Amino acid sequence: MRYSLFFCLIALFSTTAFSEAESILKFNSSIDETRYNALIEELRCPKCQNQNLADSNAGIAVDLRNQIYSMIDQGLSDKEIVDYMVARYGEFVLYKPANNAGTFLLWYGPLILLAFGLLAFVLIIRSNRKSLRKETK
Repeated sequence: MRYSLFFCLIALFSTTAFSEAESILKFNSSIDETRYNALIEELRCPKCQNQNLADSNAGIAVDLRNQIYSMIDQGLSDKEIVDYMVARYGEFVLYKPANNAGTFLLWYGPLILLAFGLLAFVLIIRSNRKSLRKETK
């Protein structure tokens, strides 16, 4: 009982310390803060499969948030920051990957599978109708 209370208190204080450390970021303007928030929402954590940098508490996400902050502070544009992240971690870090030959199946694969499924469904229905007509004659 004492150990579980101890671990709960440690968890409480560590999350509080983490949130306090992130709130210390000082931006030159509200525009830079808005850019920062948009970028950490737009980029995916390389370690976490379906979390963006804003939602992830993984160590690499914290490092990348700090990296983005320093890049904004250096005056880099959003495109330069995103290009750097893609060059370093691949297109996986983008929630909305580019529409190119490498991501063709990602964008259009579900539609192609749906079209094949509908075609198979129509062909099966037609063949069943033909076989039923032959049986009734």
